[in-house]
Amino acid sequence: MNDQTRDPGRPEHPAAAERRSPGETVEQPALTRPGPRSRSRRWPWLLAAVALAAAALAAWYWFGHGSGDQGKAGGKGDAASRPMPVVAAPARKGNIDVYIDALGTVTPANNVVVRTRVDGQLMSVAFREGQNVKAGDLLAQIDPRPFEVMLTQANGQMARDQAQLKNAQVDLERYQTLLSQDSISRQQVDTQAALVRQFQGAVESDKGAVDNARLQITYARIIAPISGRVGLRQVDPGNIVHASDSNGVVTITQVQPVTVIYPVPEDNVPRIVKRMQGTQSVAVDAFDRGGKTRLATGRLLTIDNQIDTTTGTVKVKAEFPNTDSALFPNQFVNVRMVVETHEDATLVPTAAIQRGAPGTFVFLVKEDKTVAVTPVQLGAVSGETSEVSKGLAPGNLVVVDGADKLRDGSSVELIDAAARATQQAAPPRENAPGAGKGANGQGRRSKGGG
Repeated sequence: MNDQTRDPGRPEHPAAAERRSPGETVEQPALTRPGPRSRSRRWPWLLAAVALAAAALAAWYWFGHGSGDQGKAGGKGDAASRPMPVVAAPARKGNIDVYIDALGTVTPANNVVVRTRVDGQLMSVAFREGQNVKAGDLLAQIDPRPFEVMLTQANGQMARDQAQLKNAQVDLERYQTLLSQDSISRQQVDTQAALVRQFQGAVESDKGAVDNARLQITYARIIAPISGRVGLRQVDPGNIVHASDSNGVVTITQVQPVTVIYPVPEDNVPRIVKRMQGTQSVAVDAFDRGGKTRLATGRLLTIDNQIDTTTGTVKVKAEFPNTDSALFPNQFVNVRMVVETHEDATLVPTAAIQRGAPGTFVFLVKEDKTVAVTPVQLGAVSGETSEVSKGLAPGNLVVVDGADKLRDGSSVELIDAAARATQQAAPPRENAPGAGKGANGQGRRSKGGG
């Protein structure tokens, strides 16, 4: 095979290179690339593979994944054909109380600053801080010896004046006898009578001095003027106390019973006065700062005699037994007082009341298991019960739970409240329909599953 017939694309054999003359050159073959014909043969296969993959994806979407979404979309778009599970309750007839809510302050029935009434050295304290004492209990003792000395002096002065009075009375009797015998002048008798009266006055004054000294000794014993709870001690034993001390020895606060003072708007005064004129006492409840825990229950005691013109309110006082000491002086409480009772009112659960563009309304369940938006007019509200003064009649069925997805004319399915609570609290099962779905409602599929 000569050089002309050799395939340029194949490498030269070593034997051929030896037969070639020294001056002869051989052109090196250039690197070759696939030609247009080879590329044109590959494109149809690539296009066919892409088309098959697209067809498989479309079939999977429409027959596997897309059909479920279309069914779901159809169910969401037609609310009337898919009943919504709800909890309903009938309107009933009953009594409801009308309350007045106010902010009050716990005020002790009596608050006394115990001060000494005599000056002297405080010898001992007979109470513990925070102790409950009764009226007449000993609280502290002041040194009584100076007052005992005063009592001795007063007794001595009174004994001397009594002796002088007795002597003057004897002399008066003698002078009167001499006067009857016309042996002495009347002036001398009158002078002696005046002297007797003078000594009588001195004796009475001495009696007062003796009583005063005894009273000072009594004041040396500081006793509780009222029953209540003592506060912190203001002075320690050994100090000299004075009647003019502003802090006193201790403070006693009466907390059983205790009162609460709170203001109410002046518009409520007629209803409060009418309620007080009844035979039954007006109940008052005291709640904590959050308004959730009821601390005590008492009764309305009195109302102030004038309205505060600056605030348009009147002060009201209520009394609480406070046997468990739940109320503390100067404590802030929420007060709820009953002022009226509406009898034979139409009552519904407060959860059934909805508010929106129509105003205040409820979803009324009709006989065909559809709901209708029914505007209502509310009356009194007491916790979980509300009064409907207009728009409903006793026996009407209203939606209590599940009204967030309803509209006028929606079909509903009535379920039990306990069953709904159990259904909401139960965790979803892994094998249940729809389990493992993402936020878009699409189910996850394995890589190999169509």
